[in-house]
Amino acid sequence: MEKEVLIFGHKNPDTDSICSSLVHEGLNKKVGWNAKAVRLGNVNKETQFVLDYLKIEAPELIEKVEEGQEVILVDHNEFSQSVEGIEKAKIRMVTDHHKIANFETSEPLYFTAKPYGCTATILYEEFKEFNFEIDKKDAILMASAIISDTLLLKSPTTTRFDKKALEELGEIAGIDVNEYGLEMLKAGTDLDDFSAEQLINIDSKVFEKEGTKFEIAQVNTVSIEDILKREVELKAVIQKTIEEKGLSLFVFAITDILNSNSEIIALGEKTGVIKVAFGKDLENDKAFLEGVVSRKKQLLPDIDKNI
Repeated sequence: MEKEVLIFGHKNPDTDSICSSLVHEGLNKKVGWNAKAVRLGNVNKETQFVLDYLKIEAPELIEKVEEGQEVILVDHNEFSQSVEGIEKAKIRMVTDHHKIANFETSEPLYFTAKPYGCTATILYEEFKEFNFEIDKKDAILMASAIISDTLLLKSPTTTRFDKKALEELGEIAGIDVNEYGLEMLKAGTDLDDFSAEQLINIDSKVFEKEGTKFEIAQVNTVSIEDILKREVELKAVIQKTIEEKGLSLFVFAITDILNSNSEIIALGEKTGVIKVAFGKDLENDKAFLEGVVSRKKQLLPDIDKNI
């Protein structure tokens, strides 16, 4: 029997990482690959809403892969965001919608990267290319991922391809996209029982540029003020993370999904980047960024080019 290929998204998985891994598993089985979706962290409440809606289990949790393990990377390509042991794994395929960085393999592979709002939109197009029928479960998984990554098509990362995909997937799934989407997004903002450490790790990614490491974390909410009530505790945990990981900068974005704005907390030796990148002075380590909701398109590019 062909060796099992593991499919997974990035650490601290979001809805796109989990849902696209599950969809990718089914897609690969249709073309004859022995594939299995797994995950690299805990499932957040937004993603759990989707799994509960479909009455399915989350993929198996893994912490590392052995040398030579065949893998498929979904929703990421940077090794710093991937599983322990990725450098010695055999990467058979990548399906992603982020920038390509710190990525190298010893063998050829299938690599699909498109500047869409969501990985699931790429998978939707692959179903079309292979002329595979999309069933209701996969339609809901892909629709949920698109809703999550584009904030119900409000994010500046949204493309016409995401809009087209979500419209058709909603019809296949038999859901009112706006009603279902808002309920799903709100489920992810229930953060009362999270510790400060858990909050900064709900959706966090480490980036590296010329030996400089920085981290951008993001949490969605319907009330920025409620999150900032824990400001002292959050700053303490962020500072501890900076020291443990050797980071030059940690940016924690608190994003209001209803009004499409973010308040950021920035700590580290490179906080001067915020002024250069966004024209905003930090006041008590914070800055309000009007209209900023996307890490990929609005936070990362300007931080990365100025750090």
